[in-house]
Amino acid sequence: MIRVLLVDDQALVRTGFRMILDQTPDITVVGEASSGTEAIDLTPAARPDIVLMDIRMPGMDGIEATRRLLDSGRAQSPRIIILTTFDLDEYVFAGLQAGASGFLLKDTLAADLLAAVRTVAAGEAVAAPSVTRRLIEHFVTAKTIQRDDSRLTALTMREREVLTLIAQGLNNPEIAERLVLSETTVKTHINHILAKLGLRDRVQAVILGYQTGLVSIDP
Repeated sequence: MIRVLLVDDQALVRTGFRMILDQTPDITVVGEASSGTEAIDLTPAARPDIVLMDIRMPGMDGIEATRRLLDSGRAQSPRIIILTTFDLDEYVFAGLQAGASGFLLKDTLAADLLAAVRTVAAGEAVAAPSVTRRLIEHFVTAKTIQRDDSRLTALTMREREVLTLIAQGLNNPEIAERLVLSETTVKTHINHILAKLGLRDRVQAVILGYQTGLVSIDP
C-alpha cells in the first residue's frame, strides 16, 4: 500500500486528488495539510511514502517544506512530487533542487496522477530528464552555476559518460544506443551513479550534471 499525504491550501484540490487516489486498491491517503508547516507536523505520525506538495501556500511554502522534510535526518524520508499550475515555473526548479522527485500539473489526468505516484514510490522520477533540462536552461544562466566536479571522482569513466547523457536529456534506450550497451547495463550504471553520488533519482542527476560542468548552458 502506497501512503500519500496531500498538501495544498485549496481544499477543492485536495478533495479532487483524494477522490482519485482513494479509489485504487494500492494507494491510500493518510492525511491532508493546507500549509508547509502542517505537512511537517503531520509527517511523523502519518508516515507517508509520497507527499503531493503544492508550492505556493501562505506561511511556509512547498519549497521550504520539501527541504525540511528531506533534511529531517529520518532514516526514510518521503518522496515528494510538486504540484504546480505551470510546467515552466521557477518555483518548480527550486523544488527539484531541494530534492523533489518531480512535478505534476494540477490539471493532470487521473491516470497520469496514479502513474506518477506509483512511479515515484518505486524510486523513479516523474519529470523526464529532457523536461528538467528545459527548466534549467530556462531559469539558470551560465553565470549562476558553480562548476565543481569534485563529487564525480567516485565515478568510473563509463559512469561519467552515462551521467553526461542523462543530463543531456537522453532516456535509457537512447543511452544504450549511443554507447552500444544493453539497456540492462545502462540501468546498472545509473543505479551505481545514484548510489555513489547520493542522488534520489534521475532528476537530481540532471541538475548535478549542470552543477559539475558535465554539460553547459549556452550563454
